[in-house]
Amino acid sequence: MKKITILGATGSIGIGALDVVAKNPKKFKVVALTAGGNIKELARQIALFKPSVAACATKQAAGELKRLTGNSRTRILYGASGIEEAAASPRADIVLSAISGAAGLKPTLAAIEAGKTIALANKETLVAAGQIVTRRAKKKKVMILPVDSEHSAIFQCLSGQKKNLLKRLILTASGGPFYNLTQAGLKKVTVAQALRHPRWKMGKKITVDSASLMNKGLEVIEARWLFDVDISRIDVLIHPQSVVHSLVEMIDGSVLAQLGIADMRIAIAYALAYPQRIQNDLPALDLSKEGRLDFYPPDLRRFPCLELAFEAGRRGGAVPAVMNAANEIAVGAFLEEKIRFVDLPDIIARVMSRCPAVKNPSLADVLAADGEARRQANQAIEQMKRG
Repeated sequence: MKKITILGATGSIGIGALDVVAKNPKKFKVVALTAGGNIKELARQIALFKPSVAACATKQAAGELKRLTGNSRTRILYGASGIEEAAASPRADIVLSAISGAAGLKPTLAAIEAGKTIALANKETLVAAGQIVTRRAKKKKVMILPVDSEHSAIFQCLSGQKKNLLKRLILTASGGPFYNLTQAGLKKVTVAQALRHPRWKMGKKITVDSASLMNKGLEVIEARWLFDVDISRIDVLIHPQSVVHSLVEMIDGSVLAQLGIADMRIAIAYALAYPQRIQNDLPALDLSKEGRLDFYPPDLRRFPCLELAFEAGRRGGAVPAVMNAANEIAVGAFLEEKIRFVDLPDIIARVMSRCPAVKNPSLADVLAADGEARRQANQAIEQMKRG
């Protein structure tokens, strides 16, 4: 039986993972859970899965959690130190890192330092500090298993393949809800429209990122570190049906693909059970009902966030951390209706041009670049609001 810690238990990935655990009680046991502000959901999870430890963001939230869980034997922690302590719990075999945004970096590093296998759903960890994270994982002999459907697909396609036979990686993207909109139409996009993804049910931030294609850009940088492949050998294709989750091209011209229905529980279960596979009760993929599978090159003119991510990946150093931080602030402002959807890339580009590029950054350098980028992004938003 594998013992599991879930960082970000109340998000869509965390809830999906707990569904997998609940349906496989002889294979998995939850030993630690963490969450941000959704304390009622975390309390419900504690009652069902009885972890040894749970952690939340603030002291006030911890007090509310203790009140809701009553006489539970679960030890309640809070704050950054509490979440990192839960991440490093000695009871766990594998840590699912599913905290949204760059906030997942330090807890993931804490889990790596504790020697835990990492099931990585938090792409920002590798975007902001890919070199640091992969080096520490190698030093600690820790395996990083991808949970994103695209990276899980590549991981499965590369199984048994020699690295020197790989030509390129091809990440697929649904295109989000706006791929067929004109530039004029994109200027009128509302928050409600941006949160209606045609294929996937996800959290607000990642759903907006999917609509802007920034999510695919983040995945490109994540793939660069997960599979140790240069950015120049990673491509993106728009695939509206979301059936082919990604592809791998070999040097002989063979192209390997992984297909499946659009349900994250498949990739979650694969990472948690690895190297085994476990049966699920999800609907089977029926290609005869799909009818057709379409693929298009991305339109970087209408969706410049993807090109900004490629640029950040090529420049390297602390630039991806800057880009990611600026995007997080910009998406938050869009969700609060302070800026327009089309303002997202303008803010990110402005911050990337202002923040110095630090080569071979330390963790302190990454965190400093992240903080400065957030300051610059907030400043850019205020300037934009003033016209």
